[in-house]
Amino acid sequence: MSVGYYHSLCHRYRGRAVEIRMRDGRVHRGIIHRVTGDRVYLRPFGPRRNFGGYGYGYYGWGGFGVGLAIGAIVGIALVGALWW
Repeated sequence: MSVGYYHSLCHRYRGRAVEIRMRDGRVHRGIIHRVTGDRVYLRPFGPRRNFGGYGYGYYGWGGFGVGLAIGAIVGIALVGALWW
């Protein structure tokens, strides 16, 4: 899928709980907080959790959570759809 596809999907899922799979095999779960031209920012589900191996605390850099490169995304799924 193209970068534009994932960019529009991230905008559509903003404010919702998602699971994002990256090209390097990592999986990130959280709520999409913000989307820029090249990054999507996730908030982890719980306070003060170690999110995806990074120890940046609940809100990460400047209150936007963990920033992920949109070009490195290979899949996005709504988490609610996985937990039925």
